[in-house]
Formats: sequence, C-alpha cells, structure tokens
Amino acid sequence: MVFRWSRTTWRQYGLDQALKEAWRAGKILCGISAGAICWFEQAISDSVVEGELHPLECLGFLPGTACPHYDEPGRRETFHRCLASGAVGAGYGIDNSAALHFEGTNLVNVVGSRPVSCAYHVALVTGQVVETVIRAELME
Repeated sequence: MVFRWSRTTWRQYGLDQALKEAWRAGKILCGISAGAICWFEQAISDSVVEGELHPLECLGFLPGTACPHYDEPGRRETFHRCLASGAVGAGYGIDNSAALHFEGTNLVNVVGSRPVSCAYHVALVTGQVVETVIRAELME
C-alpha cells in the first residue's frame, strides 16, 4: 500500500493545527518533495492520481503554488498548463537539489546542492506564463 499525502487526512488527525502552531511559534518546518509542497496553498503533485500530475490543495501556510522536481519531464509543462487554465495560482518551480528558504511567508533564499540547481517564480503575466529564474546559493 502506498500512502498518498492528503490535507484531509492531516486535518482528520489534527496534524494541520499542530504544524500551524509550531510554525507560528517560530519552529523550523522543512521537507523535500511532498514535504516541501505541503506548506503552500496548492501544488502540482502525483499524490492525487498515481503516475499523473494534478493540482493538489495543501496546508496554505505559504501563498501560491509549488511544483517540486521541476526539472523532471512533465512537471514544468503541467504547472504551466494548470496556471494558464486558472487551476492554480502563481508560485514556485523547484528543481531537484534546490530548496526554498522562507521566513514567515517571505522567500529569503534559495539553496542548492548542485551548481545547476534553481528555483523559478512562475506567474501568468498578460495571459502568458513567465518564469523568473532564482539561482540557488550552492551549499557545500
């Protein structure tokens, strides 16, 4: 059996409130893949239907949409398509080996473990999807 991340499941057990209390108390919350996107309002994820990418409602601590593994086939295109259709809002594409560092709801840095790691702010501007590259600070 494969466990799929679900905001509903987390709410059922009160995990969403426990995490929100920790966040408000200044605790560091982090994660990779599903653990990185769960903090946002929405995400592009394969947790909805196995093997397919779809929008996913998340915890909503951070504004916007997150798409992990942005440098893998299909991720960028799905985010662009969902953004253009209005299924998701603007947000961040996160390459493998890159991480977003927020303080509160403000992005303060992008870090990476590979020189090619990047993140992207992805938004709809006058009907066109626009990506702004955010170079990662290499962590050695």
